[in-house]
Amino acid sequence: MNNRSRLALLVVQILIVSLMAALFGRLFYLQVAAGPKYKDAALSIQSRDVVAPATRGLIVDGFGVPLAMNKAGLAITIDRIEIDKLEDKGVDVMKRLAKLLNLKYEDIYQNTRLCGELPKGKKAGCWQGSRYQPIPITKSADPDIALQIVERSDSYPGVDAQPVAIRNYPSYLDVNAAHVLGYVGPLTETDLLKGNGKQYFRSESIGKSGLEIQYDSYLRGEPGIRTVIVDRKESITRESQNTKPVAGDHLVTSLDVRLQASAEKALKDAVLRGRANGYTSDSGAAVVMDIKTGRILALASYPTYDPNAWETGLTVQQAEDLFSEKKSVPALNRALQGLFAPASTFKVVSLLAAASAGYDLKANYKCPSQVQVGTRVFRNFDSKNQGTMNMYKAMAVSCDTIWYQIAFDEWLRDGGLKPKSNPNDYFFEAAKAFNITQKVGIDLPSESSSRLADRDYKKSWYQQNKDFYCNYKERSTKAQQTPFLLQLAEENCVDGDKIRAGDAVNFSIGQGDTVVTPLKLTQMYAAIANGGTIWQMMVAKAIVKTDGTVVKTFTPQRLGTVKTAPSNLAFLRGSLREVVVSGTAAGAFAGFPIEVSGKTGTAQVFGRNPNGSLKDDTSWFASYAPTKNPRYVVVVMVSQGGTGAAAAGIGARQIFNTIFGTEGSKQIPEKVVYPSGPPSKLPKISPTTKVVETKPTPAVSASASPTKKAVN
Repeated sequence: MNNRSRLALLVVQILIVSLMAALFGRLFYLQVAAGPKYKDAALSIQSRDVVAPATRGLIVDGFGVPLAMNKAGLAITIDRIEIDKLEDKGVDVMKRLAKLLNLKYEDIYQNTRLCGELPKGKKAGCWQGSRYQPIPITKSADPDIALQIVERSDSYPGVDAQPVAIRNYPSYLDVNAAHVLGYVGPLTETDLLKGNGKQYFRSESIGKSGLEIQYDSYLRGEPGIRTVIVDRKESITRESQNTKPVAGDHLVTSLDVRLQASAEKALKDAVLRGRANGYTSDSGAAVVMDIKTGRILALASYPTYDPNAWETGLTVQQAEDLFSEKKSVPALNRALQGLFAPASTFKVVSLLAAASAGYDLKANYKCPSQVQVGTRVFRNFDSKNQGTMNMYKAMAVSCDTIWYQIAFDEWLRDGGLKPKSNPNDYFFEAAKAFNITQKVGIDLPSESSSRLADRDYKKSWYQQNKDFYCNYKERSTKAQQTPFLLQLAEENCVDGDKIRAGDAVNFSIGQGDTVVTPLKLTQMYAAIANGGTIWQMMVAKAIVKTDGTVVKTFTPQRLGTVKTAPSNLAFLRGSLREVVVSGTAAGAFAGFPIEVSGKTGTAQVFGRNPNGSLKDDTSWFASYAPTKNPRYVVVVMVSQGGTGAAAAGIGARQIFNTIFGTEGSKQIPEKVVYPSGPPSKLPKISPTTKVVETKPTPAVSASASPTKKAVN
């Protein structure tokens, strides 16, 4: 054998050995190194997981009263896999089931359709989970009816009944708190995709909004898993693992059931009072905050919804109503998502701006009926000439023309339409001192950012809308081509990126493009009352295990400080007291035994309602008390409610009635909600804890409300 042959043979041998080594290496990897992995995979092919949901943790108020708990229920479910096998796709079964449960067939059909099966706009009430999990039709079935279904399984193929734990919101003192608590719902494919490392099981219910979703990882607990091995006929051959569920942790909040009930009732009364006064008055919000800590004591939004509906069975109509403009969109949390012009409540910013610009706050200024700004006339409220007055009275009677004149003068000094390279922008800077555009940081999802209509905003807005306004005739309908709208479009096309004189004067009275959430206004007034500290807002106080062990505590953070002279804040606080003593809020707080300081606001709104009517003014009242030692901020807003004192102001008084235990002009010590301030210690947690009720304080008589022509 020559050398060449020997070399070829050697190469072949090496190749064979390499292949054998690779083969044995792969076998080693599959059988030893990765054995467990593939064993589990093989097992999963013939295994089935039976999930035992964990008991969800309670959500309680600051005294331990349950706001969200659990109760036993009886669920009627439909298996889509089974009914889809039927010749009529289960139509006959669902019709008979609807009759038995006294439900509408259309609702059952819609509830059992996967959201992906339905066209856009027709998804209300659809099933967001998988077709492979039982779809609950109701979780509060009558036991006798459930027994009929089980005993007549041949008549109800694919329908089953089984006991379940239902998330329940007990509504002590008629508390709703839906916009704070949120609700739970079945796991969806979307939830699975954005699991963020969490292990979910398709049969679970998880938090969907509010505190329920914010703290779901604590409240949810750990489901128990029983894994069974099945043969090809799906018969169980053995059990491979069985882990018991671990109950979820409890959430302690700073809310108070009594105060929450009061805020909700006062807000609803304020909305209805607005309607009685002849306004559309369609919605509103109310917030109560501890000035010293930033903790939320009550938060209400109107209209609201029943958070229990998702567990008991949400009808198609209920699902549609949640986002219906005709129903004023009950799903919207107006306290943290609603954006409204703050109107005269924003004059606290203007006063600090005037001080920064060098105006003497103790001097007297003219409050004429109107001010000429360029070619336009800006009028005082009701076009009244109120003579000469100091800033205390200007805030008390809510004079507009003083601020028009100051804002216009400062706009001219900054260069007008040709601003200086470094304009003073006293009004914008005063607003920025309150962190207007920053969120309040509340531990609730989907908070909206307030908007400050400063120079940066105008430039950004112009870039987004320039094309529309510069081509307005081509892009608008004939009905939209009124002389006013055509002129507005021309102005926005030419100099829409600039702060115009009208923008400046409107800004000074909280009108124009600046909008805030009720939460942001609450944060601002808290900073005024406490000497300038801007607190993060927070609802949660602590996470507590079922055995009482504290897992985690939550402490609001200082987000900043209002940078102004202490003397300016002191003057401002004095003027806010004057509003309640002799100004626009005097009627609403006549005879009230506790000193309250605050500001009314009546915001004009551009646009029309769904029925075609012009929108009415937004009613505001932002306040704090006691004046000399402030502890509580109360802000009430009524959309389209009219003047600030007539709707929101009286609503705020109702809430203060509860806080301080007042009836008329008397304070009853045993009715005070917090004799020593809001509780700092954590309560004992039990589902049986009951609220300590006090007799409700009467609402302020509607006759005490200012008329539709009252000042703002």
